[in-house]
Amino acid sequence: MGSRAAARLPKHIAIVMDGNGRWAKARGLPRQVGHRQGAENMRTIIQACLDLGIRYLTLYAFSTENWKRPSAEVDYLMSLPGQFYERERHLLHEHRIRVLIIGDVDGLPAATREVVLRMQEETKDYSALTLCLAFNYGGRAELARAAQILARKWQAGELASITEADVADALYTRGLPDPDLVIRCGNEMRISNFLLWQSAYAELYFSPKLWPDFSKRDLELAIEDFAKRDRRFGGVENV
Repeated sequence: MGSRAAARLPKHIAIVMDGNGRWAKARGLPRQVGHRQGAENMRTIIQACLDLGIRYLTLYAFSTENWKRPSAEVDYLMSLPGQFYERERHLLHEHRIRVLIIGDVDGLPAATREVVLRMQEETKDYSALTLCLAFNYGGRAELARAAQILARKWQAGELASITEADVADALYTRGLPDPDLVIRCGNEMRISNFLLWQSAYAELYFSPKLWPDFSKRDLELAIEDFAKRDRRFGGVENV
């Protein structure tokens, strides 16, 4: 990685891990094999973030729209958190990685819910890297949930007005910094209902690589591109 990129590292990177199914199809394999390969590639990118000094990494693992997929595929996707924790438990504890689950955990099958909550509980005191797994997550659903929380507070007389800070405090990502860089893999140029509020001023980067093929070098290229951006947050350049 270039010196400029190293000097301007994003604090928080969020990634839409797209392309598992297409990766498998291109090889004549079942879609589940692509999902398994994609889950294994999470280790590569987590390790890369540790190496590069990234403090927050959010991975879009399962969206609220993914329930529309065939039941066999959904069942397999629901098994991936358990497979991930069994395979990567040592990595998480050795490197003191805190796992946070953002999304509707209550809407998950009992076995999946148990493992994601256990993973979160067992790593809650770590701080070297915060790994946010967006599971059963949708940006619009998150905002609707936040509106309900704020409406109840308003009715209870706990709020005299509703500010942007109040909205942020009602999101799943409460207390976390907004992403600086959002990466979308799979050669698709959309954010697919991911971190809609939080990404208001994020830099967007679209990679042609399918997620199972997305490497540490690809992450570095995204960061190098990020380092070249002039982030003004609605202001103007210094003159």
